[in-house]
Amino acid sequence: MLKVKRVYEKAEPSDGTRFLVERLWPRGMRKEALQMDAWLKDVAPSSDLRRWFGHDPLKWDEFEKRYWAELKSNPDAWAPILQAAKQGDVTLLYSAHDTEHNNALALMRFLEKSSKS
Repeated sequence: MLKVKRVYEKAEPSDGTRFLVERLWPRGMRKEALQMDAWLKDVAPSSDLRRWFGHDPLKWDEFEKRYWAELKSNPDAWAPILQAAKQGDVTLLYSAHDTEHNNALALMRFLEKSSKS
């Protein structure tokens, strides 16, 4: 099962394998404080796309479309997530304040759709 969680929330055993899916290190988070299994920078949106989106909910649909196109062209970046999901629960960690419009949520939806095809 794939889940998303802010990096600032407490790690729980039910999180399973924890992947940070941000290109930039989360602000204010010490590296030794973040419990994660891997930092998958390459699965995050490109810097250009991240800057264009700027966490503007009005751009969400277009952001998700562009991000999914980036993901489709780089399956090696997200393959470790699907591999881990075959073994158990996986939590995608993100740092955005918006819990409804963030790259981890878009990534989770992309992976759920990809694993069904």
